Amino acid sequence: MTRSERLVLVIAVLASFVAFLDGSVINVALPALGEELGGGLSTQQWVVDAYLITLGSLILLAGSLSDLFGRIVILRAGLIGFGVASVLIAVAPSAELVIVLRALQGVAGALLVPSSLAIITSTFRGGAQARAIGSWTAWTSAAFLAGPFLGGLFVQFLSWRWVFAINVIPITVTLVLLAALGHRDERRPGARVDVLGAILGVVGLGGPVFALIEQQNFGWGSPVILVPFIVGVVSFAAFLWWQSRAASPMLPLSLFRERNFSAGNIATAFVYAALSVSGFIVVIYLQQVAGFPPTLAALAFLPVSIANVLLSRVFGGLSARFGPRFFMTVGPLLAGVGHLLFLSMGAEVDYWTQVLPGVLVFSVGISMTVAPLTAAILGAVPAEQSGIGSAVNNAVARVAGLVAIALLGIIIATTLDVESFHRVLIVTAALFVVGGLVSLIGIRNPARGSREDAGPGAEQ
Repeated sequence: MTRSERLVLVIAVLASFVAFLDGSVINVALPALGEELGGGLSTQQWVVDAYLITLGSLILLAGSLSDLFGRIVILRAGLIGFGVASVLIAVAPSAELVIVLRALQGVAGALLVPSSLAIITSTFRGGAQARAIGSWTAWTSAAFLAGPFLGGLFVQFLSWRWVFAINVIPITVTLVLLAALGHRDERRPGARVDVLGAILGVVGLGGPVFALIEQQNFGWGSPVILVPFIVGVVSFAAFLWWQSRAASPMLPLSLFRERNFSAGNIATAFVYAALSVSGFIVVIYLQQVAGFPPTLAALAFLPVSIANVLLSRVFGGLSARFGPRFFMTVGPLLAGVGHLLFLSMGAEVDYWTQVLPGVLVFSVGISMTVAPLTAAILGAVPAEQSGIGSAVNNAVARVAGLVAIALLGIIIATTLDVESFHRVLIVTAALFVVGGLVSLIGIRNPARGSREDAGPGAEQ
């Protein structure tokens, strides 16, 4: 890599690292946050989903904004907004204010992820792009999975508030590196923002998610649940209709004519729904039911983070050489098997015999999945549409996680105990398995001649 390419990769990793870390670090902080500020399971769900609603519904709009104003400008705005929201959450006096600020943080997060990945896809090509995406995936996946570990340290030895305040450090470093990069922004002539699409998308996601979370408090027969659910479903249908007619749509439906793009995004929905449920429920269960302190509960998944850092780039290179289908099929299946191994956990949990075996299998499976999945999807998109392609894939991942977390209340029913935890594990394993089967049926490996730079050093 040239100096400029290395700098681009570091900036992309750091910017995404902040968003992914914050999206997962919150899970281990929820019990402490609830204890200090009050609120039951629905409050904990809202602290997670308020972030995911705005992140998932606006991430497509962010792709349009980056075309209109330039990727560097949007990335910088996202970093500053994320930092300000993080500091305000760290000093928030109530759970309600935390939820509102988490929604604002999600707005800033929506500006970060697609812009950071887009500067990679516009800088690297061929096998180099696959390896760069592998590196990006390794570190961002590590952030997503190491978040509970870092959160556990802060919660146990400092305060849950430091989980957010610490964001200022990587954000400041990234802003300095952006200034050092000195890249000129590229703006697409004639780009416009799909305001109506953004409104319909937010309402279409927010209404049903509100109903899914709060139905346990009001019941499905209540107008408080039925009205937002129906309005949301109608709005989402209107969103899809509008995207087929808008001059500058947030979601270009034509992208889904590409087989690997459409199949890859369906697989993404199932895999990331499973990841979100796993990250949310296992760490909370280990604390609230099994009695693990926050740090030990978070350390349970440390092997997953290590495996992602060590293996994601390797599997990204292998995917560039042999094609993504095998890895996208076997990886989710292994991740599902790993969660079935967690079924041995009861009210008392022995980490070495009941947690670690499943964690190790899950580690290999998810490391095998993510980089080939990302490369397959973005490889199906023309270079000039890499920004919106990245935004669509990230939106699918976040929305899948959002809906999956919202559905947890239905799966758990009333109380998180051994029986309800096992139900969640089975659902999580099933989601992983479906993701693998979708890849087996839907993904096609590129022709050998199109796999550039897949020589002996491809996986290094």
